[in-house]
Amino acid sequence: MRTVDAAGLEIGDEHPPRIMGVLNVSEKSPYSPSVFDDPGEAAAYVDEELVGEGADIVDVGLETANKRFEVLTAEDELDRLDTAIQAIESVSGDAVFSIETRYHEVADAALSRGFDAVNDICGFADPEMPRVCEEHDAAVVKMASPPDLERPGAVEDVDDIYEALARNGFTDKTILDPAFGGWSEAKTLEDDRETFRRLREFRGYGRPLLVSINRKNFLREVAGRDTEGALPVSLAATSMAVERGAHVIRTHDVAETRDAALIGKEFARRRVSREDDVSVEELDVTTPGEAARHVDRLGGEPAVAADAVTRVFEFDGLSPAETGALRAAAAETRAVAVIGADEAAALLVGTPAALERASRAASGVSDPLDAALATFGSSDE
Repeated sequence: MRTVDAAGLEIGDEHPPRIMGVLNVSEKSPYSPSVFDDPGEAAAYVDEELVGEGADIVDVGLETANKRFEVLTAEDELDRLDTAIQAIESVSGDAVFSIETRYHEVADAALSRGFDAVNDICGFADPEMPRVCEEHDAAVVKMASPPDLERPGAVEDVDDIYEALARNGFTDKTILDPAFGGWSEAKTLEDDRETFRRLREFRGYGRPLLVSINRKNFLREVAGRDTEGALPVSLAATSMAVERGAHVIRTHDVAETRDAALIGKEFARRRVSREDDVSVEELDVTTPGEAARHVDRLGGEPAVAADAVTRVFEFDGLSPAETGALRAAAAETRAVAVIGADEAAALLVGTPAALERASRAASGVSDPLDAALATFGSSDE
């Protein structure tokens, strides 16, 4: 996993989770407490509510990306840029300033006038965006999107999201965002939940991850909360996201999110160790699908992924015949069976590939055992 230097702020596995606070100069932003059109008021908000509460990065939006509103042109965004520039020039606190845009012209102007980084919500749909960011030596967040400047984030299938992140390549300082939220009519809340469940897969590109999940619908629905009441579910998801490998959390609730992110980091696995010029990283892989992303990145044989993860299943209430079937199946395959003293309980341990072979070998003894063995079919989820 590479580390990205964003104007001196290092982002990666070996560094604390970074908090990105949000400032909007769009009157149509969906979260009104962060919206300002007066530079002085905006600067005060950044100092007090964002940097003052622990934000490392301030992401400034010039328009809402909500699909219900018309897309601003690059010229429209440039007209609003002066307000954003005046605001960041008046901030007394220390932070990295990111401009949220889809246009290379806006990114170039912002980076030339004091901004440090870019948050590209269209994922390099503007093919000139990578060049501009590289010329300014600026970090850039690349959000998964179709190659269409008017459809930010409108990717539904998780596999398509992964592929969209690679479209038009990466810069040396690219941070990846899998695009949570209602960016298209077709995208469902379950699509977002599936993306979150598979968050580790997006580490497969070996680049830092940003997640923007603050008060999102796919979390609110779980607890039956409206936007105002959704902070607790956002904080729970933040800890989970960091534990699963996210490096930047974009939020409107800086102080609370910072604490939740630190808890996630504290209990995440320690992944990297170094000895002189050699480093070793324990990859955060829990499913063959996650393993396949890393295998593919190195050009390896895809079939290897099925043997890259170990699963452990416990059976109880077994009959002597069922126990015997598991013991015999393990002996025939690369699985391991651990039988309890009373032989009514057992552990079956192995890779998904080995467990699938064991399942086939042990089937046919009884319907209950066959039903239990069918569990192995979901081992890639």
